[in-house]
Amino acid sequence: MKLRNLPLLAAAFAALAELFIPALLLAQKPGTAPETKSPPPTVVALSWQTGAYWVAVDHQLLVDFGDLARFRDADLKLGPPAAGENRVVFMGDSITQGWNLHNYFPGKPYINRGISGQTTPQMLVRFRQDVIDLKPKVVVILGGTNDLAGNTGPMTLAETEGNLMSMAQLATANGIRVVLCSVLPSVNFGWHPGLHPAPKIAALNKWIKAHAAENGYVYVDYYSAMKDAAGGLPPALSKDGVHPLPAGFAVMAPLAEAGIEKALKSERKR
Repeated sequence: MKLRNLPLLAAAFAALAELFIPALLLAQKPGTAPETKSPPPTVVALSWQTGAYWVAVDHQLLVDFGDLARFRDADLKLGPPAAGENRVVFMGDSITQGWNLHNYFPGKPYINRGISGQTTPQMLVRFRQDVIDLKPKVVVILGGTNDLAGNTGPMTLAETEGNLMSMAQLATANGIRVVLCSVLPSVNFGWHPGLHPAPKIAALNKWIKAHAAENGYVYVDYYSAMKDAAGGLPPALSKDGVHPLPAGFAVMAPLAEAGIEKALKSERKR
């Protein structure tokens, strides 16, 4: 090749580059070529979550996963506890929501922050607003039933344990004494049948009890006081095998009160 032809070749290569390099770059850009486009996300409806109730639940999860709006105004109106007030917040799901605390603990500054259907990740999301910011002396945490039922999707026991652990750690870091409660016994969830939850409930409660002992939390054992021979809630205590009747809450109330008193005594010794 003669050296005098090199400038002509260089000019030719430059012209070709102007034509082809932009096209090559465009082809390499993620998601632009048809073969590299990600498929649209697929939402798989759970077969047991049918009807208007679950449509509303799905909408709630999309717009406000933790349902912070539920108690936002009430929390603001409540204000700080009075001097010497032993405020207690009950954090939980429908079992807590359905517990009329004023009837079972008359005259006590106990605040109900239960929301029906919630799982422990949802409770964790709203824990600061609905517990820490209310500045209670004690928090009573009861959750896990809806985790086992898969209300917000499949969850492992370890994930539930981690959420309970995180709530307890947040409370402790903010000077709030912790009462961890056992999950109530059940052999069947009517809204999601066929799960046979009794063994998992027993395993979760074993962990809760051990975790409370290891970290200086109070453990309240509703499970042992309420379960029947099959590991469920007897008809005398629950109509549906999950939610307590007044007779069931009557069993729970003195156990909760003893746990709260123990936590308050521990708080006074610190």
